[in-house]
Amino acid sequence: MKTATGNFPLGWRRRNFGWEQDLDGMIAWALANDLEVIDLGRDADVCTQAVVDAGLRVGSADLSVWGEMMSPDAGARAEAVARNAAYIKDCAAAGAKTFFICMIPEDPARNRAENFGYMVESYSALKPTFEEHDAYLVIEGWPGPGSLVCTPETYRAFIEEVDSPNMGVNYDPSHLVRMGIDPIRFLKEFVGHVFHVHGKDCMIIEENLYQYGNLQEATFGSPYKYGGMNWRYTIPGHGISDWKIILSILKENNYGGCVSIELEDHFYDDTEFDQKQGVLQGVKFLAGS
Repeated sequence: MKTATGNFPLGWRRRNFGWEQDLDGMIAWALANDLEVIDLGRDADVCTQAVVDAGLRVGSADLSVWGEMMSPDAGARAEAVARNAAYIKDCAAAGAKTFFICMIPEDPARNRAENFGYMVESYSALKPTFEEHDAYLVIEGWPGPGSLVCTPETYRAFIEEVDSPNMGVNYDPSHLVRMGIDPIRFLKEFVGHVFHVHGKDCMIIEENLYQYGNLQEATFGSPYKYGGMNWRYTIPGHGISDWKIILSILKENNYGGCVSIELEDHFYDDTEFDQKQGVLQGVKFLAGS
């Protein structure tokens, strides 16, 4: 199954729901539903071969070591670089070439510029491994605690300072919408560095924005799963992003990757049936876009 605009392969990101822990069963379900892509976690070195042998594509594989790459301890950073280099080599040999990361530092309370420097040092050291194995780093802009790369300012700085054609962006409009950053303008600026796309969206709940604002927690209300009081992540088609424009921009700029549903949606979370329906509804929406 592919997107109607751009003909990009469609699949989803494995999140280790109960049914996803059975690798063979998960692969069989993907094939039965015409899905072409599975994004893997930090166990891609042992899972990739089974996915590829089934005729599926690994959209992305989580990089093995995260926070330690931004440790204030130089020895810990060097060890993290070595571990990631070995992991990239093993995954790439099996067919996984795109590696996913959120830049959340080991110590989020530390000065941001200091943590940013540690990050640039570590990923610059890892740059030759990516380039040698024709592999790519994709950074998701999740604005988690101390996140170092999630805004145009910080993506731009990372790309300029590390200076590698193999390190760039996991485009996920949901985080941009949540932060108030124009996802279309962002894509137009960074499209040449986009190597993977998450099919995930965000809804801004105007009534709740009026009732609760956006700076304080609600006193009596309960937030959404995968969201807050006035926003929530959704599957494509249930949020505010214009996916036809997004896919058109990717097509016009010769994007060569795929689109993977990242299922974080309050209404498709409780049961295996709900989770599978969330993936399939998101995929089918994009297949018609």
